[in-house]
Formats: sequence, C-alpha cells, structure tokens
Amino acid sequence: MILITGHVILTPEHRERMIALGAGHSARSRGEAGCLGHRCHLDVEQPDHLVFVEEWADIAAVRTHFAVPASAAFVAEMRVLSPQPPVIRIYAAEDITAKLMG
Repeated sequence: MILITGHVILTPEHRERMIALGAGHSARSRGEAGCLGHRCHLDVEQPDHLVFVEEWADIAAVRTHFAVPASAAFVAEMRVLSPQPPVIRIYAAEDITAKLMG
C-alpha cells in the first residue's frame, strides 16, 4: 500500500475556497482505480493547515492519479492560493494492525 500525507497552508481570504477545493479533490480521487482512501481534514492544532491523508493500492495507481489533469489543476490552484507550496510525503506502507492487535 502507498500512504500519502500532506498539507497546504490556508489564508483567511481564500480559506473557504481552498477547503472546497480540497474536499472536491478528495471526493473525485476516491473514484479513481486503486484509491483505498482519500480524505481532507482541518488540523485542530494548526487551524491554518488543510491536511490530506491518502491510501493507494500501489505505486501504479499513484502515478495514474498524478497524471489526471484534474489532479494537476488542483495542485496548481492551491499553489496560487497558498503562501507556501503544498507539502507532500509518499510512503510505502504495510498494514500491521493484526500483528499488533492480535
């Protein structure tokens, strides 16, 4: 599984637009092949951070996701609206819940 985390800094003048963009991007992404989960959250400790948590079946699904024109447009618009570039981290992950929880 591929786990992606990231965030973008919200600005007061664009806050509602950025939240709507993030929610729309997550909803659209959940319909893509290989997407196991895609959520957009407001950080309760840093209210100016819009946080993304994504789960993908494999790297091929992630590459396909990144190639979708709507994904590129989303990132481009967020770059314009935010005072800092979006932050993204991509991890290869293994679900070890059963090992830890029995």
